[in-house]
Amino acid sequence: MEKSLVLVLNCGSSSIKFAVIDPQTGNNFFSGLVQNIGSLEANIKYRKDKETQTRDLPKANYHTALRVIVDLMHSFVDITHNVFAVGHRVVHGGEKFTQSAVITDEVLQAIRNNIKLAPLHNPANVVGIEEAIKDFPGLPQVAVFDTAFHQTMLDYAYIYPIPYEFYKEHRVRRYGFHGTSHRFVCNQAAKLLEKPLNQSAFITAHLGNGCSAAAILNGKSVDTSMGLTPLEGLVMGTRSGDVDPGLHAYLVDNLGYDIYKITEVLNKKSGLLGVSGIASDMREIEKQVMLGNERAILAFEIFCYRLAKYIAALAVPLGRLDALIFTGGIGENSQMVRAKTLGWLKIFNFKLDVAYNEVHGKNSRGVITTKDSTIAIVVPTNEEWLIAQDTALLAKNNLTV
Repeated sequence: MEKSLVLVLNCGSSSIKFAVIDPQTGNNFFSGLVQNIGSLEANIKYRKDKETQTRDLPKANYHTALRVIVDLMHSFVDITHNVFAVGHRVVHGGEKFTQSAVITDEVLQAIRNNIKLAPLHNPANVVGIEEAIKDFPGLPQVAVFDTAFHQTMLDYAYIYPIPYEFYKEHRVRRYGFHGTSHRFVCNQAAKLLEKPLNQSAFITAHLGNGCSAAAILNGKSVDTSMGLTPLEGLVMGTRSGDVDPGLHAYLVDNLGYDIYKITEVLNKKSGLLGVSGIASDMREIEKQVMLGNERAILAFEIFCYRLAKYIAALAVPLGRLDALIFTGGIGENSQMVRAKTLGWLKIFNFKLDVAYNEVHGKNSRGVITTKDSTIAIVVPTNEEWLIAQDTALLAKNNLTV
């Protein structure tokens, strides 16, 4: 019998998400998360056949964590024997990678070369790939890049208005992230709306702890909110999104901060958390909004207002708008965020169907607007499935996706 499953690994700066997926159906046979790698609190949570189990892994490093994942897979013989390839999420491919790629020595070195563009993520991606090659020496390994989908942007969309040599000599430009999610949901939306992808104009809003929006014309990204790093753009859980670059000098002069402290503040202490002083999780913010907490209300209002402004701006390169797509943990589950955001976008003729929105579009193929409205639709993302699909195609055909 031909092997049919793909192991998907997503190695973060202190965590590893993993899943064994059928790339044809999206069925998930075994999945989990190792978190807090390197600390006393390190543990693994995994799920198989609707059962979730947890095991402590104090001070586990990447090698140990991957060894545990492999051992668990081997305990499920039917799964292990059916895996024929390993797919890796890689955060930054720079300009080198416009598509997913079979991992060779050259590809792995190119990923290393992009570490300075993603110093928190690419090193973890490299370690994950190296360990997986050791643990699965006979299986093809494939890299699927967060940035690749946005490489179809034209120069006027990705070049910053700063000295041009910064781009030519140091690759400073807009790259964009969450590419696997934006690509997955625009494909799904086209199917749900029965509209050819190559004749579509979508804006996708991936809203989770990290948030980004993208303009997608005929299936290709033409602009996006994140930039050189994932800090630019929308308000996020702990990230500020857009701020005046002059803020850095102001904080240096008035608070004595150095550039590293400012970067930490903007990445880890800002966004919903920074404004509310309560939480980075939109679910908790919404609870406090309902209780009348003024700073939670302010954080919620800023989040939705900034999101609406970006959506409006991303309509510019499209020329028309066939649908606005909400995805990610917040986009899929927060009726309050969707309602507030669409309320700011009446200029685009959005008319919310309250009943559909309350059930997140589950009774209407995802659509949450009225029949005489521009379409807004909720599409659950599944980045792991897309990684599995790319991996399967490349592993079987040894062709570029």
